[in-house]
Amino acid sequence: MTKWKNSMPKRRFFFCLLLIAPLAATHSQDKTLSLQDALNVLPEFQWDPFLQTGTFYSSGHYASFQVGLKGENCFSLIDGYEVISAPSPYMENGALRFPENFIISLKNAIDAEIKNDLKPFKVAAIIIDPGHGGKDSGATATQTINGKKVSLREKDIVLAIALDLRDRLVKRYPDKKILMTRATDVTLALEERASFANGIKVEESEAIIFISIHCNSELNASLKKNPARGYEIWYLPPKVRREIIERDGFNGSEEVRTILNALKEEEFTFESKLLAASLLARFDAFIAPASPSRGIKEEEWYVVKRTNMPSILVELGFISNPSDAALLLEKQSLEKYTKALFEGLVDFVTLYEKPGGFSIIE
Repeated sequence: MTKWKNSMPKRRFFFCLLLIAPLAATHSQDKTLSLQDALNVLPEFQWDPFLQTGTFYSSGHYASFQVGLKGENCFSLIDGYEVISAPSPYMENGALRFPENFIISLKNAIDAEIKNDLKPFKVAAIIIDPGHGGKDSGATATQTINGKKVSLREKDIVLAIALDLRDRLVKRYPDKKILMTRATDVTLALEERASFANGIKVEESEAIIFISIHCNSELNASLKKNPARGYEIWYLPPKVRREIIERDGFNGSEEVRTILNALKEEEFTFESKLLAASLLARFDAFIAPASPSRGIKEEEWYVVKRTNMPSILVELGFISNPSDAALLLEKQSLEKYTKALFEGLVDFVTLYEKPGGFSIIE
């Protein structure tokens, strides 16, 4: 059992790398090393004779490769997410031979990862997206609460909660960017919300998280004996493909870009699920049983699909249900919704920023 620092299961990605490795390219004659010579530089090695693949380990990091032909270049995978090209290892008289430049390239890449261990992972920005606004009221309903008819508009409820959530996060995290797609009752297109989020710039060791807040509604709820109610949290289905690493501005080959894009998608999906789970646990603690949990679900919501970061969409409850509507109107229960969102975000940030980031044990 080996503990990896990165935020996604890694080794599975090596096999998609094998589909394009080795990369045929002639290379000048290079000094070659035996396996024992290589182990003087990279101290641990694992070999799969069936797949002709090897993995070097050093200081909690690893580099995987597939044997090629002498004189070719091959791709190697560092820690499951960084792809490098170097002269290919090859078999000669039944023994592994390693071009010196191959070992040097792996050693330099792993040393860079060791150096990056000293950089703390950090959530640099939290983006709050109150749904709808302006001309778009979102879901609407008229309910009789405490003997009075009350009109509810989704845009008003989510904005009130989002403003309170922002203020709490600003106080808790003065060093982070706490941003809102809208802070007033304005009309904002879905494209504008996604573009705003994707336009935020952070450093390589920093992350952005995106949370869109909504209320739910059910058609003909007044005609149903048990109208739908409860809170739920959505994230993007893993099968959905996004262009996180765009072709424009990428210096490597299309094959490498495709691999890195797939790895980044997997990372964002993993982190989105953790974010959703963190929030759901707090909703269960602060809101249930007054309103029931409908769990974590997958859907291709536009703002979740178009934001290139860990992102979720929260449905607070059904304003078409009188019981949920009462909770979403009453001040004390509204504070519970805000507290659930706040504490869930804090839980996720704390987990993300712990030394070494998320850990996966394989």
